[in-house]
Amino acid sequence: MGRSRRTLPEELLLLALDPTTGTTAQPQSLDLGLAGAQLVELALAGRIAPDGDRIAVVVPRPTGDPTLDCALELLRRRGAPVRAVHWIGGPRLGLRQTYLSHLERCGMVAAVPGQMCGVLPTTRYQATDTAISREIRSRLDSAIRTGVPPDPRTAALAALAHAVGLGKHLYPGNEGRSSRSRLRDLIRHDPMGGLVAHAVMDVQSGAAAQPRRGTAAVGGRQGVAGARSAAEPARGVPMQPHRGSMARAVAH
Repeated sequence: MGRSRRTLPEELLLLALDPTTGTTAQPQSLDLGLAGAQLVELALAGRIAPDGDRIAVVVPRPTGDPTLDCALELLRRRGAPVRAVHWIGGPRLGLRQTYLSHLERCGMVAAVPGQMCGVLPTTRYQATDTAISREIRSRLDSAIRTGVPPDPRTAALAALAHAVGLGKHLYPGNEGRSSRSRLRDLIRHDPMGGLVAHAVMDVQSGAAAQPRRGTAAVGGRQGVAGARSAAEPARGVPMQPHRGSMARAVAH
């Protein structure tokens, strides 16, 4: 995967960054969204595919993106498809910081040190290339305004933005109500994005322990034959290895 194109987790994080405060909107649900965005990006790269309400590795070859390849390897080690809600709901210690640090190295954001309550060191992140953020936002706005079915990447981004609650950040107040509604409706335009977005919402609502009814209709059986029953017992929660403590705390 070429690094000239931004990944879906990076785009979701840039959408969530507040240009005024340098903090991320919906920080807790955003962490779930980033884990889900990794799944969609791997699916777009042809490495995984939905199997009912589960995710199966179909091509274990690395993508060239270290963070995505770590997730892909963890999925491969499972040896069997894993339920999307269990993957997304599993611990992803430092995932948001990993992507923020990457965006900083790429020059897309700048770290601004500060203090919380005048004591605790914090770091805020300001977008340095606002054209990139505007382009990402423009794709969403265009899909909402025109009603034309968006490309799979934009549809998945819209689904994830809705799932983590960014609608009220992007389209606030009563005047943004119709845009938030149309953002939610875009979830149907990408099967994988829809599957992952529903999983993110299920984790937030505490419904991860129960199989989602009708998930096969959302995720389909694309690329995987013989989908397993949604009633099959869960096989546990994968955990991403911790790569060391954060050098800086991130203010929410």
